[in-house]
Amino acid sequence: MLRAGRREWGGLDMSKVLEEEVSVLSNSKNGLVYLTTNDWALFVDKAKRVTFRKGQILVHRGKATDGIYLILAGRARVQIPSKAVSPEIGPGEICGDMSFLEDAPASANVVAHQDIEAYHLDRAAMEKLFELFPHLASRFYRSLATNLSRRLRELIGPSLELASLVHKASS
Repeated sequence: MLRAGRREWGGLDMSKVLEEEVSVLSNSKNGLVYLTTNDWALFVDKAKRVTFRKGQILVHRGKATDGIYLILAGRARVQIPSKAVSPEIGPGEICGDMSFLEDAPASANVVAHQDIEAYHLDRAAMEKLFELFPHLASRFYRSLATNLSRRLRELIGPSLELASLVHKASS
């Protein structure tokens, strides 16, 4: 319902809810760090809100995704076939990004470890936003590159920089 220029849902001021959700997304150190508050507002405006119960699959290995998921609440495990321990992702983080980026089947399952609330942003909506706002595309892909680099470093193990510091300290 609309009241005094503000959207309300179940007695809640939706502008306040959206502001809190954008805060969760924009403040994650493992999220899309180069996006601005305005970028997030554009994404949230075009996204569909989705929920997953514990145990449900967000991203299916071997199936292409039609977009990305931006996690608002809850945690999910990324089941990588070659890894014994599944990395976890949570609020402010993204999944489905590799499949989206490559327009190829997903390389891992992403399974809700807790109930999940997320935004789903489909490819068509993102492409329209990127056409209208080319700098948004630049910041989005830079953020994705940074995330993928960080994830790769985590899979590889301790960085050379860290190993060098440990070696110096023991000398």
